[in-house]
Amino acid sequence: MALFSSSTRQVPTIAAVPKHVAVIMDGNGRWAKKRFLPRVAGHVKGVELVREMVRACLEQGIEYLTLFAFSSENWRRPQEEVSLLMQLFVKALEQEVDKLHRNGVRLRIIGDLSPFDARLQQLIADAQVKTAGNTRLNLTVAANYGGRWDVMQGVNKMLAAQPEKREGWSEADLDPYLSMHYAPEPDLFIRTGGEERISNFLLWQLAYTELYFTPTLWPDFNTEEFAKAIASYQQRERRFGRTSEQLTEKPHA
Repeated sequence: MALFSSSTRQVPTIAAVPKHVAVIMDGNGRWAKKRFLPRVAGHVKGVELVREMVRACLEQGIEYLTLFAFSSENWRRPQEEVSLLMQLFVKALEQEVDKLHRNGVRLRIIGDLSPFDARLQQLIADAQVKTAGNTRLNLTVAANYGGRWDVMQGVNKMLAAQPEKREGWSEADLDPYLSMHYAPEPDLFIRTGGEERISNFLLWQLAYTELYFTPTLWPDFNTEEFAKAIASYQQRERRFGRTSEQLTEKPHA
């Protein structure tokens, strides 16, 4: 598969509908707490919102959707919650992959999958093989993922691939070894739940992404809230280092 260009090297094509949307799905625990429910109830509700988000992307012609499901830092959470999240991940794969496949969705899981148990790793592998030929929507789930981890694993693979090379490395050399090498850089980044940071998510890829933060908790982030994020994106002036005047200049004949 051909690699996409970096926004720091070339100006990407700009369209009214973002080609790639990346989301940090924050606020599941707080949503449950407000309703006097266990935190896992918020995570269960959050999975339902993923289905809604996938449908919305299919309807709007968005080609890539990347979701931050479990960061490398989330292992610091209480062990009981981590265990329940792993169980929920298994259940979601068991129940959702066939539906994704029927709807033409290709599923990829990125991150360091080695700490996951054998059952979960097998489900991930099977899901990726089953949906590999689908093209309507590229759905990526980041699990045990960290942006710094991604850059470092990419650098290590790059160096191992050309051990004789000592200097002169470029962005283009690293691109093929990053986890998201198959996707264009996100046009729109959304974080729900009120926090305004990217939390070690896609550090390399978010260089020129439009950022959208909302106080809405993830289980409440319905299609209307998604439409607000898209509308905000459509009002942005995406200059990529250029001036506003350059954007309005007509090309010479």
